[in-house]
Amino acid sequence: MGEHLLIGITSILVFGIGAQWIAWRFKLPAILLLLISGVLAGPVFGLLDPDHLMGDLLAPFISVSVAIILFEGGLSLRFSELKDIGSTVGNLVSIGVVLTWGITSVSAYYLFVFDWELAILLGAILVVTGPTVIIPLLRQVRPSGQVGSILKWEGIVIDPIGAMLAVLVFEVILSTSLSAATSVAVMSIMKTIFFGTLVGLGGAALIYFLLKRHLLPDYLQNPVSLMVVVTVFTISNMLQHESGLWATTLMGIALANQKTARINHITEFKENLRVLLLSALFILLAARVELSSLIQNLNWSLAAFLAILILIARPIGVYISTYFADINWREKLFLCWMAPRGVVAASISSIFAINLAQNGFENADQLVPVVFLVIIGTVTIYGLPAAWVARKLGVAKPVPNGVLILGAHKWALKIAEAIKKVELKVLVADSNWKNISKARSKGLETYHGNILSEFALEELDLDGVGRMLSLTPNDETNSLAALRFGEIFGRSHVFQLAPNTQGQMENTDVTSHLSGRILFHERLNFENLSRFFSEHTEIQSMTFDEENLAAEFEEQIGEEYIPLFLITPNNEIRPYTVDNPPSPTKGDKAFYINLDDEIRQQIKQESNSLEDLAPDQLKS
Repeated sequence: MGEHLLIGITSILVFGIGAQWIAWRFKLPAILLLLISGVLAGPVFGLLDPDHLMGDLLAPFISVSVAIILFEGGLSLRFSELKDIGSTVGNLVSIGVVLTWGITSVSAYYLFVFDWELAILLGAILVVTGPTVIIPLLRQVRPSGQVGSILKWEGIVIDPIGAMLAVLVFEVILSTSLSAATSVAVMSIMKTIFFGTLVGLGGAALIYFLLKRHLLPDYLQNPVSLMVVVTVFTISNMLQHESGLWATTLMGIALANQKTARINHITEFKENLRVLLLSALFILLAARVELSSLIQNLNWSLAAFLAILILIARPIGVYISTYFADINWREKLFLCWMAPRGVVAASISSIFAINLAQNGFENADQLVPVVFLVIIGTVTIYGLPAAWVARKLGVAKPVPNGVLILGAHKWALKIAEAIKKVELKVLVADSNWKNISKARSKGLETYHGNILSEFALEELDLDGVGRMLSLTPNDETNSLAALRFGEIFGRSHVFQLAPNTQGQMENTDVTSHLSGRILFHERLNFENLSRFFSEHTEIQSMTFDEENLAAEFEEQIGEEYIPLFLITPNNEIRPYTVDNPPSPTKGDKAFYINLDDEIRQQIKQESNSLEDLAPDQLKS
C-alpha cells in the first residue's frame, strides 16, 4: 500500500515537471504534454490512480489549486492596461461569454446524446479559457500591441465568471421548478459577487497592512500570503458556493494595483508555485479519465463540435465584442485564434459529473471525456501553430535574440558593432554621455542613464532583446545588473565580465551567487581584456562550413584566438562563458580576437600580464 502511494506521488512529479521541461525545450504547449502525460501515467501504465491516492482530498485540492493559480494571475493584471482595452475586455467577458455559451450549448445538444440541461451545462463550462493555457502561449508567441494584454485580461477574468456561470447552471438544473430556478439564479449571482468581493478585498487589505507596516519578515511573506489566499478562498466558498475563485482573483488584482507595499517576493513565489500546481492538476485530472471513454468519444460529432467552437463560436464572439475597438483586422483575427480551454473546465467538469451522476442524470459520465477531448483539441489546434499564425499576421514581437550591452567604452562598442552586423538588435547603455555620443555616431541604439535606476526598465525598449552583456569596469554594477535583468531574461541569459577580485578566496563564493555567467575566461576581467583590445584590434569572424574547421578552431582557443561569441544558423547569439562554453558546429559563425605577435609584444612591454594569462590558462 505504501509503495503504491509513493509511486503515485512520484509519478505526478516526474510526469508533470518532465512534461513542463520537454515543452520548454521544444517550444510546445505545456498543457498538451501534461494531458498526454497524465493519460500515460494513469490509464495506460497504471502508475497513478488519483481517487485511490487522494480520496476525498482530491476535489478540495483541485479547487484550492485553481484558486492559487487565479490569484497569481490576478497579480499580473494592471489597471493602467485597461485605458485602451477596458471596453474590449469587458465585452469579451460578457457579450462574448453569452454568445459562446449559446452556440456551444445548441451544438452540444444536436451533436451529442445530451439533453438540454447537460448541453447547457457543457456550454457554460466551455466558455472559459484561463491563465493556465493563455499565459504560457503568450509567453511563447509574444504578441505585439494590445493583443497580449487583451488575451491576458480575458483569460484571467473569464475563469471565475465561467465557474460562477457553470455553478449557476448546475444549481438551476437541480431546482424543482422554474420559479425556484429563477430565485436560485438571481440570489446566486448577487451572493457570489457580494461575498467574493468583500472577502477578496479584505484579504488584500490584510496582506497590504502586514507588508506596509513591516510586520512580516521576508521569510514569512510567502507562507503568510499563501495562508491568506487559501483562507479567503475557503471563507468565500463557505458564504457562497464557488465564489472563492472570484475572491482570490480580485484579491490578486487589488494587490497588483496598490503602489506602496512591495510584493516582489510574493509574485515570484506564486509563479513557481503555479508551475507545480498546474503540473499536478493536469496529471491528476487526466489520469482519472478512462482511456476507453476517450476513444469512444473520438468521432465525427466531436470533430464537428470542435469546428463549431473554433470556426464559428469564437470568431462571432470576438468580432461582435471588438466591433468598436481600435484594433486592426489582423489583431482581431489573432484574437479569434486564441481560445484554448484549460484547467478550470477540466476541474469543474470532473466535480459536476460526479454530482450529476449521483442525481440520476443520464450520460453525465460523458461530460468529462468530452471536456478533456475539447481541451486536448483546442490546445493542439490553437497552440501548436500559434507562433506561426502570429508571425504570418504580423502581430508577433521579434524573437528575443537581441542583446543589451552595458558599457559604451571602445571595445564594448566594437562588440556591439559586430553583433549589429549580423542583424541582431543591439541596445547599448551607459551613464557617460561622451561614450553614448560615440555609440550613436556608429549608428547604435542607445540608452543614456543609470541602468539600475528606478525608471530605467520603463524607459528601455527591450522588444526583441533576450540577453544582457555587462561589460563595465565596475564589478558591483555588473553584478547588480545581472541580478536585476536575470529576473527579466532568465539567469542563464545574463552575462558579465570576470570581476577584478576573482581569484581572491574571500570573494569567490559571493561572486558565484551574486553574479551573471562569467564571460570569456575567469581571468579576463575588464583590465586584462582592455589590454588585448588595443586601438587597432578588430573583431574577426569565421563561418564553419565543415565540422573539422570547428574542431580546429576550438583546439586553438587560447593559443591564437580569444573567442567572444557564436552566431548559430537560426541567428541566436551564444557568448563564450566559463561555465558550459558553446562548442562550434557546422553552420555556426564565431567572432573572436586574434592573439597576433604585435599584441603579445605590446602586452609584454606594458606589464607581465601575458605571463599571468598564459595561453594554456586561457583554454576553456
